Amino acid sequence: MPYIIALAFVLIIGSLALALVFLMKDKGRTNRTVTMLAVRVGLSITLFLVILGAYKLGWITPNGIS
Repeated sequence: MPYIIALAFVLIIGSLALALVFLMKDKGRTNRTVTMLAVRVGLSITLFLVILGAYKLGWITPNGIS
């Protein structure tokens, strides 16, 4: 499970970086920036739902603050 979460974070950061590259390169002439930001939002929502589902299924447990 930690590998899936780490991979999702890398994909989210990668899509954010690509959106920045497209923003600088295209100067607002194409929709690639908007598409990559939409991908980032989709990945973030998916990651949240995966973490929530893993918690409900008992695959991950909270550690608490000690």
